[in-house]
Amino acid sequence: MPKFDTDLFVIGGGSGGVRAARIAAGEHGARVTLAEEYRMGGTCVIRGCVPKKLMVFASSYPEQVADAAAYGWQVTRGDFDWTAFREKLDAELDRLEAAYRGGLSNAGVTVHDQRAVIEDAHSVRLEDGTRISAKHILVATGGRPFVPEFEGAEHVLTSNDIFKLDSLPGRVLIVGGGFIACEFACILNGLGVRTTQYYRGAQVLRGFDDEARGLVAERMHESGIDLHVGTEVAWIRKEEDGLRVRASTGREEMFDAVVYATGRVPNTEGLGLEDAGVTLGRRGEIVVDEWSQTGVPSIYAVGDVTDRINLTPVAIREGHAFADTVFGGQKRKMDHDCVASAVFTQPELGTVGLTEEQARDRGPIDVYCASFRPMRSLFAGRGDRVMMKLVVDAETRRVLGCHIVAPEAGEMIQLAAIAVRMGATKEDFDRTVAVHPTMGEELVTMRKPVRSA
Repeated sequence: MPKFDTDLFVIGGGSGGVRAARIAAGEHGARVTLAEEYRMGGTCVIRGCVPKKLMVFASSYPEQVADAAAYGWQVTRGDFDWTAFREKLDAELDRLEAAYRGGLSNAGVTVHDQRAVIEDAHSVRLEDGTRISAKHILVATGGRPFVPEFEGAEHVLTSNDIFKLDSLPGRVLIVGGGFIACEFACILNGLGVRTTQYYRGAQVLRGFDDEARGLVAERMHESGIDLHVGTEVAWIRKEEDGLRVRASTGREEMFDAVVYATGRVPNTEGLGLEDAGVTLGRRGEIVVDEWSQTGVPSIYAVGDVTDRINLTPVAIREGHAFADTVFGGQKRKMDHDCVASAVFTQPELGTVGLTEEQARDRGPIDVYCASFRPMRSLFAGRGDRVMMKLVVDAETRRVLGCHIVAPEAGEMIQLAAIAVRMGATKEDFDRTVAVHPTMGEELVTMRKPVRSA
């Protein structure tokens, strides 16, 4: 008889946990059990990347309709039907969840639709009281939105709630300045909601390249978002005609909804981790080594619950590397350097590598940058500007960072990331013939640095 009930018990059915379970069982023949207390697919599929990107698409159509008219099409813009959109969105999420379940089933993974907690280094207890022993345990419980304590906090929504609204608010306040806050500000503004945004810092999108985030903020303001930096919420009070919000600046305004996007925290509470000997960090994250292994040899963790790089593709890579290492006889670990990402604001921000500020702290650099009005919106009479930027090591000539602010910047940065990841030099970019006329051609036609540091 086997010593353990299962070879691997995965807690969490998000992107990282599902990938680890499917690879361990389907490709490496392990006996795998997985528990998920909510819906299969996790934050990304159910209440994050996927529904958000579909809302980004929906919110971009008013501008496209206006451009079509400028190009000679006889078009008129009607009202946005949120109910119809939400019904279709819900159906798509149901389809994706079914696909995730199908992938697990086909791989031979046993699934329990209930909460699971760790009892010790090799034991997990399900919500119904069932105790399952496992040779290895993988925690992949992700994260959740964080809302600080203040007067009226019970009245706010988070990103989790937006996809389930019965109707769109007429007036909304977005609190926060990270990528989630900025993305939802752009989405709701594009859908016709009167949008205000408060951020306590000096500029939104902290951690991204200063020049790039400055252009995004400028375009957000020009699109109609009432953006206030250096501003926090003092209190919120529910009144007959909405929510009265008092800002730290003394400003008071009424809103129909207030959405907090002030960061996320790891889902580690009540999992029995510390009792099992697992070390947690300051923010509640599970501390792991480069192999995603905790201080308890049989317990591992991947994805947002480790608070390394909180991106879906990173969680997937971590989960896959774990499965290959522990069950496939292959020593593989996720390389967290030079990971590309995109912020789906309007316009988008795509980035890979070091920001100008980060690179400047490491040594001499040359900065190549072009900002211009793209052909498509210029012809339509709009004042949009885009930016292409390369941060180059002045001595080795290696491209240390690439930053793009433009429509479809996410698509462009995915390809640029390959070159940056391979260690391409500025001269490699220069030797590449431009594709004309495109926005991306600017990446290979910038000949002289705009500044050196």
